[in-house]
Amino acid sequence: MYGLNVESIDLSGRERQSVEDFLSTFDLLLEKDVEKTFIARENGAIVGTCSVAGNILKCFAVSPSLQGQGLGAQLITQGVNHLFDRGILEYFVYTLPKNRGIFEDLGMKEVYTVDGVSLLEGGKANIRRYVEEMVRKSGLTGGADRAALVMNCNPFTLGHRYLIEQAAGENAEVVIFIVEEDKSEFPFRERIELVRKGVADLTNVTVIPGGQYIISSATFPTYFLKEKNEKLSLYTKLDAGLFARHIAPAFHIKRRYVGTEPYCEVTGCYNQALEELMPAFGIELRVIDRMEKQQHAISASMVREKLHQGEWDKLKELVPEVTLDYLRNRAKA
Repeated sequence: MYGLNVESIDLSGRERQSVEDFLSTFDLLLEKDVEKTFIARENGAIVGTCSVAGNILKCFAVSPSLQGQGLGAQLITQGVNHLFDRGILEYFVYTLPKNRGIFEDLGMKEVYTVDGVSLLEGGKANIRRYVEEMVRKSGLTGGADRAALVMNCNPFTLGHRYLIEQAAGENAEVVIFIVEEDKSEFPFRERIELVRKGVADLTNVTVIPGGQYIISSATFPTYFLKEKNEKLSLYTKLDAGLFARHIAPAFHIKRRYVGTEPYCEVTGCYNQALEELMPAFGIELRVIDRMEKQQHAISASMVREKLHQGEWDKLKELVPEVTLDYLRNRAKA
């Protein structure tokens, strides 16, 4: 193993710029969500680095002259130990495909690779077991073909209801995966409960948590930033491909539904990735024109805007009764 010392640094000062400069030589960025960074120096200069964000290892690089000498393993081990010290036993890695072997040598497994980025899992994370457990908990049995929707529902709107109705009318069984990551204005537990209540009359629809492999910080961090950057295309393709390869087969999903997206560039890019990738996995993508009210396509962002402005009369036209009651009770709390 290479003998350089690995240390953690404070990113609030000049050290951050040094790490950014080092990573830029590899066409990498020190991303905004990084919480902890480990570096190795040689003669005062940074020659290797690895960062941690939540349960994700990222921003990993080692100087070409030191590659293959064990420094990468040292940096990764520091990151993993940091996660274990925090009680995080399941973790993920973003890296360049050429670095995949370093992580695999440390026991990590590839989940999906697309367009120059690889996602791997380590520790107790295991996508096969995880998806099997998702299927078991869903109560869905048999091998009947199904349709799927992935929704955040922040909050549940008449537009969401309309899209679900279209899927329910065209398919024997429909599975709705609700984004589980709690980075939206409305918490996951309340979002999924609204959807379940709001579609209770549709007997062929099952609503389940999306889990950590569907639009999560691990698979699609840009979704929660809602901003376009040079990695947006990679993240959208990564999440879409992971769904098609690992999740759709387990649930016998042959069709996926999305609504047209006139407002959000991130969601629009995601829909484009789905259009490109789904057919390659034998999945039909159905794009449904969004329901319109007040001369605009209904969106959750529109609902939040009207809510913050206290426009209750307009909200009545945008959300089902179950959501309106919830919003009124929330406003009183």
